[in-house]
Amino acid sequence: MVKIIFTGPEGKSYEVDAEEGMTLMEAALKNMVPGIEADCGGACACATCHVYVAPEWQAKMPSLANRSEMEEDMLDFAFDVRENSRLSCQVKITADMDGMTVFIPEQQG
Repeated sequence: MVKIIFTGPEGKSYEVDAEEGMTLMEAALKNMVPGIEADCGGACACATCHVYVAPEWQAKMPSLANRSEMEEDMLDFAFDVRENSRLSCQVKITADMDGMTVFIPEQQG
């Protein structure tokens, strides 16, 4: 299992155990992390699973900065998009992500 830490806009952290191969969105939903709405169910057709990858993780894993064109298009519907913004439905969990922190924005798209 891979430990992922979701931190909400109020500062509360939710530490979850996730299986390799599932997405950040799936891990959040499975563990009932508040703030990840995932209206489209992971089809990259909305922006309601928007998260910010902690900068130290983006530096450690440059692949976390690589967004597809479709994800870029969907992020146009998100609020407060930043350089470290990702749609959690598009990030597959790997063993290298153990201990990773992602932040949930105040508002979803």
